[in-house]
Amino acid sequence: MTENSGYAAFAMYNSLKLHFTSGSYDYFKYNGKTNVSTVTFLKRKDKYTFYKLSRKYSLEEMRDFYVANFLQGDKWVGEMSNADGEEVYRKWQKRIQSLTYTFENDIMYMLADGNSPDKMLEVKPNDYPQLMKFVQLNQVSLETLCILNDIMNFIPMWTKKIDDDIVWPDFRMKCLKYTPFIQYDKNKFKNILKEKIRENAEA
Repeated sequence: MTENSGYAAFAMYNSLKLHFTSGSYDYFKYNGKTNVSTVTFLKRKDKYTFYKLSRKYSLEEMRDFYVANFLQGDKWVGEMSNADGEEVYRKWQKRIQSLTYTFENDIMYMLADGNSPDKMLEVKPNDYPQLMKFVQLNQVSLETLCILNDIMNFIPMWTKKIDDDIVWPDFRMKCLKYTPFIQYDKNKFKNILKEKIRENAEA
């Protein structure tokens, strides 16, 4: 969809909501298309919220705005369009704009006190990996975890070993669904990771 309108804002909201909440729908695979119609849109009581968003953001900005807010949970558009939703988007923009800096600092934080990548990823009985706990406590960014998994592919191992069917499935899906939205230079970030591991080993 290339034309920005209230309906376009609604259609994008619907496709991204499906992407983040459904195991079967993939925003990228289906190019953001769903079976919502203009008739459905015009019947919605919140349609003016979508008109407002379409006037405020370009389609690319709107996509990022929705993504940032869906990372916080399955939100109604009315919740997103208030001051809290704006703040969530601004914080997300800040993280993305300083992605390299954030990644470097997260790696140094993870490897402090003699920690190793293996220790960060280890799954102990009836526990979550240390890296996952760091993300849950906002001590390491979700972006860093997604990038590390994109490089190292440890989530399948976690899925086999984490004995939890409440927190882990949702966390896993959020990571996997979010990763394709993170634009980064994979070779550059691989080299940063190797360098920080080497520095930590020599310290």
